[in-house]
Amino acid sequence: MDYLPVFVLMMAGATVGAAAIIISSVIGPRWRNAMKNQPFECGVPAHSGVKQRVSVRFYLVAILFLLFDVEIVFLVPWSIVYKDYLAVNNAIVWIMSVFFTLLVVGLIYEFRKGALKWD
Repeated sequence: MDYLPVFVLMMAGATVGAAAIIISSVIGPRWRNAMKNQPFECGVPAHSGVKQRVSVRFYLVAILFLLFDVEIVFLVPWSIVYKDYLAVNNAIVWIMSVFFTLLVVGLIYEFRKGALKWD
């Protein structure tokens, strides 16, 4: 019973998503032509079958985004229940301080290496 609100929220999200897809396919325009039937990548028409080289910076930025996204995933729930756990145990402050410090050190390292510069 504790997870009932989470289940209701997940079902509401799935319902809204499915409704948006169904409604757009039912009432949306259906114009078909040769240009729309051609394959494309990221909005850019494909010129040939040869793959173009992609800079490593794209992958580096994606990995850094995931790293700091995971930081927020762990930091937000911790900040919500911070006062409840602080009354029970002070060790949680030190644990999260170590976690946050490691992430900040990683960010400083990336800044110094120039990983976030886009030239």
